[in-house]
Amino acid sequence: MDRNIIILAGGASSRMKRSSEAVVDSALAKEAQRKTKAMIGVGLHARPFLDYLLFNIQRAGYENTIIVVGENDSSIKEFYGQKENAEQFPSLNISYVIQNVPPGRGKPLGTADALLKALNQTPSLNGQRFTVCNSDNLYSPAALRLILEDAHPNVLIDYDRAALQFTEERVAQFAVVVKDEEGFLTEIVEKPSSDEMNRAKDVRGRTGVSMNIWRFTYGDILPFLESIPLHPVRKEKELPVAVKMMIAQQPRSVFAIPLSEDVVDLTSLDDIPAVKQYIQKEFPHFGRK
Repeated sequence: MDRNIIILAGGASSRMKRSSEAVVDSALAKEAQRKTKAMIGVGLHARPFLDYLLFNIQRAGYENTIIVVGENDSSIKEFYGQKENAEQFPSLNISYVIQNVPPGRGKPLGTADALLKALNQTPSLNGQRFTVCNSDNLYSPAALRLILEDAHPNVLIDYDRAALQFTEERVAQFAVVVKDEEGFLTEIVEKPSSDEMNRAKDVRGRTGVSMNIWRFTYGDILPFLESIPLHPVRKEKELPVAVKMMIAQQPRSVFAIPLSEDVVDLTSLDDIPAVKQYIQKEFPHFGRK
């Protein structure tokens, strides 16, 4: 089994830097202005959010852990380069890939570009499978293990929309997952309309959404990462678009694994209080000095 995982942490975190009406610790609000989201100290003794994702990744059985970081952000490498922090994850081999900001732009080229950078800079992944996930979602060990152990060449976790504990307004923005009768991905619909939501329901009336956790085979996804165009509005290269290109050319190439559970999300300042509360409850001892 290829125990590889790539964590995408090179984004600009622009939504985290917007003002908020939530009651947020002033020190954390200041951190959010100067750090990538994954390094905001929401945990015990101000441990960063990324700690808890890495902890779950370790529990799920991964080993080779590649973190894609921005070229202007050294906080992740510096933090986990310290012996006492690295020792929290004895079974993880942590390495880093730099996602650059092209000339004339203020931020990187998006998640598909981040994954392409990871593959280009990690030759050992050639011929292997690897999980890909965001750095601002706290996926459970169960979800991480489920996607690691699935035998299909390419998969995503198909989260039950009804089990996600977000506001209705927010969950309505999540991409819905459309499958055939055997569970293979046929379409991903970003910001779906009510009609598209209804079309995405399966025979049991369940609607699945993507929370951006995937597992790919190197040779299957690489050509589409290399050929994906810029999004016409956001001017980025987005991983779901590369997947859409793949399933259009290779039907039944991505299997959707159904899972009914919540996902902790750290997208904006408004999320910080709930994230802190969750971590205090679920990780009472991790990171204790």
